[in-house]
Amino acid sequence: MTDRKDELAANLAKVERRIAAACAAAGRGSEEVTLIVVTKTYPAGDVRILSELGVRHVAENRDQDAAPKAAECSDLPLTWHFVGQLQTNKVRSVVGYADLVQSVDRARLVTALSKEAVRQEREIGCLVQVALDADEGGRGERGGVGPGGIEELGELVARAPGLRLDGLMTVAPLTGPYAGRERAAFERLMDLSTDLRRAHPAANMVSAGMSADLEQAVAAGATHVRVGTAVLGVRPRLG
Repeated sequence: MTDRKDELAANLAKVERRIAAACAAAGRGSEEVTLIVVTKTYPAGDVRILSELGVRHVAENRDQDAAPKAAECSDLPLTWHFVGQLQTNKVRSVVGYADLVQSVDRARLVTALSKEAVRQEREIGCLVQVALDADEGGRGERGGVGPGGIEELGELVARAPGLRLDGLMTVAPLTGPYAGRERAAFERLMDLSTDLRRAHPAANMVSAGMSADLEQAVAAGATHVRVGTAVLGVRPRLG
């Protein structure tokens, strides 16, 4: 376990240096960017080590893996983010442990999250997932709503009992006009965030950037980056 802790500590320090360097290059303070470690496919033991190393934000994308892990780590001072495509039949479970859902992309999901948050007497932070590979009102290959759907969905979240509109999230698209243009994609997300904040000033969270492109996200103005592989190592193949 000591070897694993040393490995994670070294990886974490390297990622934190990358974030600090990217912030310095962009004229930003490193405190402006929050690191979320994506712990999917890794055991609760790794989450516990990360907590010991000072990590406070972790993310999961599959409820069947996340729920037992979150339960096992419920004594830790962590904020849990759900970042995967979320089916409504998993909402009850996810609301039980997630503090934020970053993948809100349709009205039916907002309704289900609101109903369950009220039932469990919780407040769930929500990010509208933006699909930059979709047309204005469409949906993306990996979930998300096209830019033209943000305003309506944001209003729905803002009015929903038990939910809090925190901002926007995107994944750099693999297809469409922004494929291979991560910096441009993240700058587009920042423009959309500016539009959203005119009506909802508190919705100032912008979640963008992963292990390979966190520098571009920081340069564009992201407030949160979601890093898995660079901290935890290459994931084992599933199946």
